[in-house]
Amino acid sequence: MQEIEVYFRKFKSIILILVLTLVVFGYIISRTVPVVTDIFKISKEYKTAVTSLADKERTLKNLKEKTAKAEAESQNAVKAFYKPIEQGMDTESVIANEFAEILALIRGNSIKTRSIKYEYDPKDDNFVKNVPDKYHVAKLDIEMIGTYKDFEGFLKELYKHEHFLDMASVEIIPYEKDRKILIIKFQLKLYAQK
Repeated sequence: MQEIEVYFRKFKSIILILVLTLVVFGYIISRTVPVVTDIFKISKEYKTAVTSLADKERTLKNLKEKTAKAEAESQNAVKAFYKPIEQGMDTESVIANEFAEILALIRGNSIKTRSIKYEYDPKDDNFVKNVPDKYHVAKLDIEMIGTYKDFEGFLKELYKHEHFLDMASVEIIPYEKDRKILIIKFQLKLYAQK
């Protein structure tokens, strides 16, 4: 009987050690599984962030290249002076075609013209002063009415205009009764080769 009691005690001890081992093992697993899960989650987020960063760096590089290219093109893009087909024409005749293009831009952007004053070969212009035998010049003082959006579109198209011109001054006054409408005083110089 003693042998049975000794075996029974040993069996109880083994069971107790086994239960304690299982409890400790369960405790370790319950603590380890969330940490391992977090590690996998962080690893996945890290991989996603690295991929996203690489995409954004690529996009940034492309944008910088495009910006540099556009800046180089704008610096290298010198607009040509308008050159009439026939030689020996007076200033008014030569500038008339360019003037018509500007009027078309104004109308094309839904801007109304209140008045246009013009002066041919103004004495204060540097081209007239320094090389009068090479260029025709027309200074236009235009008073227009339009919205901000219309005027923005006009300026963008004027900037893209293929021939050299000079936007000498711009004065914008919002209309008192409707501040969305602008009264625009615009001075523009048109140039053409003789």
